[in-house]
Amino acid sequence: MKTGELAELGQQLRVDSVRAAAAAGSGHPTSSMSAADLMAVLLARHFRYDFDHPDHPGNDRFVLSKGHASPLLYAAFKAAGAIDDEELLTFRKLGSRLEGHPTPRRLPWVETATGSLGQGLPVGVGIALAGKRLDRSGYRVWVLCGDSELAEGSVWEAAEHAGYENLDNLTAVVDVNRLGQRGPTRHGHDLDAYARRFAAFGWHTVEVDGHDVDAVDRAYGEAASTKGQPTVILARTLKGKGVAAVQDREGLHGKPLPEADEAIAELGGPRDLRLRVREPADARALHAVHTGQAEPPRWDEGEEVATRNAFGEALAALGTVRSDVVALDGEVGDSTRAEFFAKEHPERYVECYIAEQQMVAAAVGVATRGWVPYATTFAAFLTRAHDFIRMASISGSGINLVGSHAGVAIGQDGPSQMGLEDLAMMRAVHGSTVLYPCDANQTARLVTAMADLDGIRYLRTSRGEGPVLYGPDEEFPVGGSKVLRSSAGDRLTLLAAGVTVPEALAAADALAGEGIAVRVIDLYSVKPVDRDTLRRAAEETGCLVTVEDHRPEGGLGDAVLDAFADGRPVPRLVRLAVRDMPGSASPEEQLHAAGIDAESIAAAGRLLVEEAIVP
Repeated sequence: MKTGELAELGQQLRVDSVRAAAAAGSGHPTSSMSAADLMAVLLARHFRYDFDHPDHPGNDRFVLSKGHASPLLYAAFKAAGAIDDEELLTFRKLGSRLEGHPTPRRLPWVETATGSLGQGLPVGVGIALAGKRLDRSGYRVWVLCGDSELAEGSVWEAAEHAGYENLDNLTAVVDVNRLGQRGPTRHGHDLDAYARRFAAFGWHTVEVDGHDVDAVDRAYGEAASTKGQPTVILARTLKGKGVAAVQDREGLHGKPLPEADEAIAELGGPRDLRLRVREPADARALHAVHTGQAEPPRWDEGEEVATRNAFGEALAALGTVRSDVVALDGEVGDSTRAEFFAKEHPERYVECYIAEQQMVAAAVGVATRGWVPYATTFAAFLTRAHDFIRMASISGSGINLVGSHAGVAIGQDGPSQMGLEDLAMMRAVHGSTVLYPCDANQTARLVTAMADLDGIRYLRTSRGEGPVLYGPDEEFPVGGSKVLRSSAGDRLTLLAAGVTVPEALAAADALAGEGIAVRVIDLYSVKPVDRDTLRRAAEETGCLVTVEDHRPEGGLGDAVLDAFADGRPVPRLVRLAVRDMPGSASPEEQLHAAGIDAESIAAAGRLLVEEAIVP
C-alpha cells in the first residue's frame, strides 16, 4: 500500500471501531482510534501472517496488550478478510466471538487473553523467548501497549527480562495517547520519560508521531533491523483521533461515540479496503517433539524423601523423554529443586529471577508455541502472580505450576514464607487441577501425569523429608484417592493430604489401640476430588475429620464439602487447619501448635466418635 492508502486504511479502522461500539452500545472506540494508524501500517507493511493457518510456525505473533481496544483488533481482522462486516457488528453480543476483550478461546488469531492491563508485554516476552531460545525460528512478536498500563510493575518485569535475554525479535509499540480512564496519564505525552525507562532496561527506543504513517513505517523497519536488543516504539497519538467532539478529550473512555453517524461522516464514511497480509517468512515446522514412555524415579517404601526433591528428579527424568518440557523458576531453583532439570537440560531452563508475574507470563507465552512449561517457586510467592494465573485460565492456557515450601511444616522461617492460602487460590481458578502428594513415588507419578492434562495444573510440594508410603509401581489417577486404612468396623474417617497423611496414619494407630477403628484416606487430588470415595466413607463411618496444613478457607475441608454439594446429607465433620498466625518454631512444634499433628488429630477424632454415640 502507498502512503495515501495507508492513511485511508487507518481511517477505515477508526470508522469500523466506531461502528462496532455503536452497534454494541458499549466499548472503547476512542482507545481504538488513537492506535488505528499504528495498526494499519503494521498490518499492511510489516506483519507476516497466514490467517487461514493461525498455527503456521512462521507466523509473526501479535498481542493486543491494551485489550479494551478490541474494536481496533476486530476491524483489522475484517480488513485482512478473517471476519466479515456482519460479524464485526456482533461485537459484545451474546454468542459472538468478538468479546469485549479478546480471548483465544473464541478467536484462533488471538495469542492470549488481555484486558487485565500490564499482561500483554510479559506474555509477549514469553512468546519471543520461545522463538529465540526454543523454536529458533524467525517470527517476530509485536505487542501493542497503552501508556496507562506502563504504571504496572509487571511491565517493567517484562522490560528487564526482555533486555536481559536480548530479545531482538520483540517489538513493543506504545500508544501514548495521554489519557487514561479517569484523566491524564502519569507522564502524558512526555515520550522521553518512557524512553529513559526502557533504555535503562537495555531496549532500543524510537520516538515517533503515531499518526504519521511514513514515520511509523520507518520505525517498524528500524525495529526489525535492530540486533541484540528489543525495540520499543513510543508513538505520540491522540485519543479519539479524527473526530473533533472526542479527540484528546477527557471523560470519554469506555463509551461509544455520542453521535456515531456524525463521527463516521467526519472520518470520511465507511470503507471496504481489503489487504493481503504478507505471508510468513519462515515455513519451518515447529520444534520436533521427541516423546517416550516416561519412567519416573523410584524410591523404596520406608525411605525418607522430601516431595520437593522427588519433584525435581521426576521433572528432570520427564525432560529426558519429552523434548517439549520447559522449566521456569523464580530464582529459587535450589529450593524448589528445579535446578535438577537445569543441570540435565539447560537449553530448556529459563531463569526468571524473583519476578513471579513474569515467570507465569513467560510460561503462558511459551505454551502458546506448543511447549509444556513447569513454572516453580515457593507456594506463598505464587500469590503475587494470581492475576496472571486467572488470565491464563481465561486464555485456555495449559501450564504447570509448582509451589514448594507449603504450610507451617516449613518450620523456623516463619509465616512470610509459608504457603497457607495456595490451595484455595488454585482451586478457585476455572478448570484447574490441584494436586498435593504426600510421598516421593506419588509426587513423581503426578509430575509425569501433569504434562498431559489441560488447563492450569498446580502441584504442592513440601520442604521436609517424609516417609515413602507407596511402592514405585503404584498408580495415582487424577481425581482419585488412596484408602490407606479400612475395615468393616470403621467408626471414623481421617482425610489428609501431603504432610498430614503420616500424621493421620499415626493418629489412626493410636485410636486403634483404644479400640476405635479408623479409616484413613489420602486425598492427593484436591481438585477434582474423589467424591465417590468420600461419600462412601461418610455413609459407612458417619464421622469425618479433615486435616490440612493450610488455612481453613478454601482448602481440603472445602474440597471435601463439595462432595456433598448436591444436597446429600453432610456427615459429622471436624475440620482441622491452621487457624492462628504462626511464628518461628520447628516443623514438629508448628504442626502441634496448629493442631494438625497426630496427637491433635487423635484427640479430635476421639471426641467426634464419643459425641456420635451419645443418644
